[in-house]
Amino acid sequence: MELTSSFVDLLQQFVPVFTSPTFQTFVEIVTGWVLSHRHRYVTEIISAGGNVGNGHWSRFHRFFSQAVWDLDTFSMFLAKLVGTILAPGATLFWAVDDTLCRKRGLTLYGAGMHYDPLISSRAKSLVSWGHDWVVLCLIIVKPFWAPTKVFALPIAVRLYRNRQGLTKGKKSRGKTSKPKPNPDHRTRPQLALELIQLVAQWYPDDEIILTGDSAYGGKSILSHLPSNVHLISHVHPKGALYGRAPIKKEGSKGAPRKKGARLPGMAQWAKDPAQPWTRLKFNQFGLHATLAVKTIKALYYKAGGDRELTIVLVHDLDGKRPDQMFYCTKLNWSARQILTAYSHRWAIECTFENCKQLLGLEDPANRLPKAVERTAPFALILYSLIVVWFHKTGHQFVQFPNRPWYSRKEEPSFADLLTTLRRVSLEEKTSIALSDHRQIKTWLAQITDLLSRAG
Repeated sequence: MELTSSFVDLLQQFVPVFTSPTFQTFVEIVTGWVLSHRHRYVTEIISAGGNVGNGHWSRFHRFFSQAVWDLDTFSMFLAKLVGTILAPGATLFWAVDDTLCRKRGLTLYGAGMHYDPLISSRAKSLVSWGHDWVVLCLIIVKPFWAPTKVFALPIAVRLYRNRQGLTKGKKSRGKTSKPKPNPDHRTRPQLALELIQLVAQWYPDDEIILTGDSAYGGKSILSHLPSNVHLISHVHPKGALYGRAPIKKEGSKGAPRKKGARLPGMAQWAKDPAQPWTRLKFNQFGLHATLAVKTIKALYYKAGGDRELTIVLVHDLDGKRPDQMFYCTKLNWSARQILTAYSHRWAIECTFENCKQLLGLEDPANRLPKAVERTAPFALILYSLIVVWFHKTGHQFVQFPNRPWYSRKEEPSFADLLTTLRRVSLEEKTSIALSDHRQIKTWLAQITDLLSRAG
């Protein structure tokens, strides 16, 4: 089995990342991953790609566990490819978040107990065993083939390892000594900052707009942002805001002040009649609401030090959301621009769901460190590659299934993108097989096997 030539041509952009034999294995793994309808175990990828007997099966395992190629280098080529085809010359919007991939087995490298949002509630937080991935995505807003949608394309990833298993106390006379901090441990924000700094190096002359939730809006990121990166995130509901520091008078003693007077808290600010609300109506991807907003320039000193920020207070007039505060390091942006950009980060949640349900993000069963750090990100990488291919070529061939109860569908979902890639690949292979009658029997056998294993 082979993917359509237009998709294989896209993969040629990554030739510099691999050696020649490894690149061939890369293409075969991508083929099997896309065509598989089952769990994305390495052995299933070999079978779905029609590579059983094509060399020893261990070379597919070694591609992840031993082959000499760098994931960050691959991410750089992927970022350049996505930016060139989907957002040439545009301001780059990015989003950062993390997602939990549930796993089994205590010997898995990097696995631990992590907060699980899907089984937790506001009253009780629950955890699950698995891998937690910090993911940086490039946001593509309203492509021409889906003018109301936003896509978050994963570019770079890091595996977060919590302190469990990294630092263990030593037992002495029946007591457990207090564990020492592990110098190798890095928090999720620290991993996210690594990815942000990578992107800033890849695009040194471009302005980068980054969005992150409250977990990625604290001091560990905001105080270390590269000069060409702007951040939009949450202000804690009880966060202290301050005015700008007054100018030090000539001849006065002591160091100059770093912050001005403390401003009213969120509740007081909301009730202040001296600052009227502005009504804004949103009807877009990620945000369908009528909001009342207030905007000021202030210091969020605990997170950003003496850096002035645009602070937006948001009140939902429909009562569906609690009052919230957002900040933006881009001082000339309006409240509408800030809230619009932040709402687009909802696409990253859609990306995680699609990668888990359709591309097997949680499936790989690798255990070795390098294999774990490379295999699961392949599902995220493929998501981006499939969207790029569809934008460049696949949109010409999309066909929606006949669903009388859903006759108004006009824009493709990611499932349609994936289906289009598979169908175009099969049609291209069929046309080649029909031109040579000797291949028809073999091709029909491959099709029968593929359909029988679907699901």
